[in-house]
Amino acid sequence: MRKEKVLIVEDNPQNMKLLEMLLRAKDYILLKAYDGEEALAMAIREQPDLIVMDMQLPKMSGLEVTKQLRQTLVFSHTPIIALTAYAMRGDKEQFMEAGCNAYLSKPINTRELPVIIDRMLQEHRENSA
Repeated sequence: MRKEKVLIVEDNPQNMKLLEMLLRAKDYILLKAYDGEEALAMAIREQPDLIVMDMQLPKMSGLEVTKQLRQTLVFSHTPIIALTAYAMRGDKEQFMEAGCNAYLSKPINTRELPVIIDRMLQEHRENSA
C-alpha cells in the first residue's frame, strides 16, 4: 500500500512544527507550504491525498487557495481541513462553502486533528476505489 501524502499549509513555524510532529507518527509523506502561492503550486505539482490549510496566509489566503483548487477536477474530492485562529461568526460557513470538508479553530486540538485526518483519508480511499 502506498503512503498517503498530506500537505500542511501553515505560515507559523511553531504551528508547522506541531502539525509535523502530530502527523509524522502516522507515517504519511508530509509536504509543507508556508504561504498561499506555494500551497497552490505544491498541491498542483504533488497532488496530495489531504490538505491541512491555515486560512490566514501571506500572498494568498487559504480561502482563495481552496476555491482555486476546487475549480480543478483533480481536487474536486480531495479532503481539505481549514485551520484558523480567527474564529468569527460565519467563518465556518464561508470555509465550508468554499470547499473545505472540516473546520478547526486554533489552538490546534492535538487529539482531535489526527482522528479527523484518519477518518477523512479513510473516506477518501473508499470513495476513490
